Amino acid sequence: MTSSPFLSCGSFLDFQGPFRSAMDIILASSSPRRQALLASLGICFQVIPARFKETAPEPGRSPEEYASYLAQEKALEVSEKNPACLVIAADTIVVFDQLIMGKPQSDAQALEMLKKLQGKTHRVITAVMIKSLSQKLAESFICQTLVEMVPATDELIMEYVKTGEPSDKAGAYAIQGVGAFLVKSVQGSYTNVVGLPLAEVWRSLRALKAVTLPGEQFQ
Repeated sequence: MTSSPFLSCGSFLDFQGPFRSAMDIILASSSPRRQALLASLGICFQVIPARFKETAPEPGRSPEEYASYLAQEKALEVSEKNPACLVIAADTIVVFDQLIMGKPQSDAQALEMLKKLQGKTHRVITAVMIKSLSQKLAESFICQTLVEMVPATDELIMEYVKTGEPSDKAGAYAIQGVGAFLVKSVQGSYTNVVGLPLAEVWRSLRALKAVTLPGEQFQ
């Protein structure tokens, strides 16, 4: 397996989850939030972030198609260098009125995004691609969550922006961080909003026989 700057075996937590790795698994993401969620299953995996340069969505491409394209490209890039491993790649986008909101490039842009979201409901879409080239395994899916934000004044939003948290978050907020106070309700997967729909991921890994329960052996 290609060397990695990070190896997790449940190292984010004081306990191990119920699963164990049955394959060499790679998470193609540098996101500490995705790493912590995947580690909570109890499995070992390497972190090899994809270097794929994201481009703006093409005209006419739906948010779901765009997220799927990014996840597939990330998975393919890492898989080609590690064909014997099972690669998990994901891309999370925030969508409001069909407008895809990426990571803000400035405090002013973060403020603009949050002003649009305040008091309204938006969609959080995560596309996941799980792939092994040598074993000819592939599983992909999309998870969507509806998030309703509380009404907030420009002054309150600006104070949140000043914390620095929005700077590297799609939609300019972190539901698992300080930004939780802006969220009124969540319809669907909470972990999807964090960045990795965990229930869907572990079900796919089980279906691919990539994770086992302790002492379990697949036939």
